Amino acid sequence: MRKYEGMKAVITGGTHGIGMSVAKSLLAQGAEVLLTGRSQKNVEIARRELGERAHVIQSDVLLMTDIDALGAYIAEQFGEIDFVHINAGIAQLEPFTEVTESSYDKTFGINTKGAFFTVQRLAPYIREGGSILFTSSVADEGGTPGMSVYGASKAALRSLASGFAAELLPRGIRVNVVSPGFIDTPTMGVAGFSESEREAFERLGDQITPMKRHGSPDEVAKAVLFLAFEATFTTGAKLTVDGGLGQGLSV
Repeated sequence: MRKYEGMKAVITGGTHGIGMSVAKSLLAQGAEVLLTGRSQKNVEIARRELGERAHVIQSDVLLMTDIDALGAYIAEQFGEIDFVHINAGIAQLEPFTEVTESSYDKTFGINTKGAFFTVQRLAPYIREGGSILFTSSVADEGGTPGMSVYGASKAALRSLASGFAAELLPRGIRVNVVSPGFIDTPTMGVAGFSESEREAFERLGDQITPMKRHGSPDEVAKAVLFLAFEATFTTGAKLTVDGGLGQGLSV
């Protein structure tokens, strides 16, 4: 019997990068997996790549109607679920002088509001003893130029996770957070980069990360699955996967 045989998992923002790596790991070990993505193009690519092994649907965490529809889909197709990975997120590098009301609202709408209401909508379907995992960022602590709003949205997400962990204790549902550093995803985690900007950002990450490299989505996926299924006496915790970037190491 495969490790996750009979398990049912939902991953928001699962059509590429970290979410896709988590999905592939779960599928390889027998789980039934539902992925969501905002981009129809990415949804179609994921469907072609995964085939009938996974449920892949278009869903935008900015839209309450889409969150409600996701809940209805789970109720109809899954009934109960074992694991929810809140991975949908957005990062925009903007000096605080250039932040607009629109960009501020979009960042908090996706990273914080969307995460909150997705958990609120899906929590009734999580089995007793199940788990929830949030993807945060090493930027959820400290301060980095150009990332004030993004960092604040992830710090808020970290706080939400603690609140959910407390509120879901009576049902035995664990809630934890993984905080990646520089990870080799298609966008390096930042929206709107040109190819040259992405390469420069990647070089910066390699320079300032103590381990002198960026991480892979698979390395983050291992941490996600550990918190999701193995860390049975852990809730309200944050695990950094950042090559030592946020740990104050000097090299």
